[in-house]
Amino acid sequence: MSNMTGSEPLAAQARQLVQAGKWQQAADVLRQLIGEVTGVTAGQLTINRDQYSLNSLNGTVTLDDGRALFFKYHNEEGEDKTIEEYYNAELLRENGFRVDVPVYACGEPGRQILMYTLRHDRRMADICRDIEQQQAWDQEAEIEEAQRRADRDILIHTLPTLKPGSVSAVAAEPIHQLFYHRLISPENPEITAGFGGRVARFYVGKTFRLEDEELEWQTLSNLRWVINGVTYQHSLRQLFSEAGIRLAPAALADHGVVIAHGDAHNANVWYDTTEEIPQLVSFDPAFAGRHIPALLAEIKATFHNIFAHPLWLYEPSRCGELYKVTVMRRGDTLYVNHNWQLTPLRTAFLRDKGEEYWQPLLAQLARRGWLPPHWQRIFRLAMFCCPTLVLDLRAGGFSGHTPASSALGLAIAMMLGSEPVEDTDEFSDWLAGISPAGKPL
Repeated sequence: MSNMTGSEPLAAQARQLVQAGKWQQAADVLRQLIGEVTGVTAGQLTINRDQYSLNSLNGTVTLDDGRALFFKYHNEEGEDKTIEEYYNAELLRENGFRVDVPVYACGEPGRQILMYTLRHDRRMADICRDIEQQQAWDQEAEIEEAQRRADRDILIHTLPTLKPGSVSAVAAEPIHQLFYHRLISPENPEITAGFGGRVARFYVGKTFRLEDEELEWQTLSNLRWVINGVTYQHSLRQLFSEAGIRLAPAALADHGVVIAHGDAHNANVWYDTTEEIPQLVSFDPAFAGRHIPALLAEIKATFHNIFAHPLWLYEPSRCGELYKVTVMRRGDTLYVNHNWQLTPLRTAFLRDKGEEYWQPLLAQLARRGWLPPHWQRIFRLAMFCCPTLVLDLRAGGFSGHTPASSALGLAIAMMLGSEPVEDTDEFSDWLAGISPAGKPL
């Protein structure tokens, strides 16, 4: 590993240039940085413009010595400290996980960049998207089986690392940047946990356009939701407030911790065909660690591989052509109807993730006395935070969402975060199915 130092924040400059749409200038800056980190002049460089790079930039570069590399770095507010991703990859590999390890790393704030040997494999996310776009269901069985093997393999290497946690060790884990740290504003302690961070930046005090309805945050956040005829227990305000309590590191510390990737959704996974049987190989373990709360370890993968598809989160402009969404407010209730549903591929992924990973993990936590009676609330709130905190779901906000995709995205988030009052839904049935026998639902 090479870990260069210097005062010029080249990666930060490139990030700003990309945000301004100055792609060629950003590429020139990155070539300079890569040359400094590797000690070899960087030649042709391409920055990827894919829909999955929500908070990071990546691309490919050819060095003058002939080597081709894949580079990436995080592009997220408040991320000025070094993320020891190189060491996280080594940690995962030492514990048996299939993971790509960078050949170069620069960890200096403002210059953070990682470089991997360029693979010619495709990302699992792209393969799944193609199957759904082309409705190539004849290819589904092979991909489903690869995902099932990966879920089983992840569990095999996770369970031996399961141990009691401590508040200090759990609190130091970077995975909280994906959840709790996006709910708080440490610089402004007057803001209640759950309504700071990205919640404040994306939603509080803002106007929401949900199809034909226009609502202010103060109104929308207090409404009850009826989605496709199912009434849900919570309001948006209640879910963010509870997330600020239940997802606090100290509240998760006594439920068992594991070594895990933490962000191994399929945009961070290669479909490796170099072996006789295709295998999934993760990369980008920026949020991996030794003391990850067991109930959080595979939440990001569970949401992003399944409920973010097809397309509504990553390609919101297409939502109108794919789905019919209607929204109507009556008094203190918001009625949302839509025809979005999981595809056969995502339905299989959900079943397999439950059977191969979550069900045995939860059973082990229960046997050790580490599964809290409110585990489903923790699970639901973390799932709720995935879509609401990864991107601004407001139409006209930071992320390009439309009135249709905003309404659909918030409805899916509510369905994940809140239990139905009387009826049931697909997610509630799945949660009941993975629940250890004898534990309250």
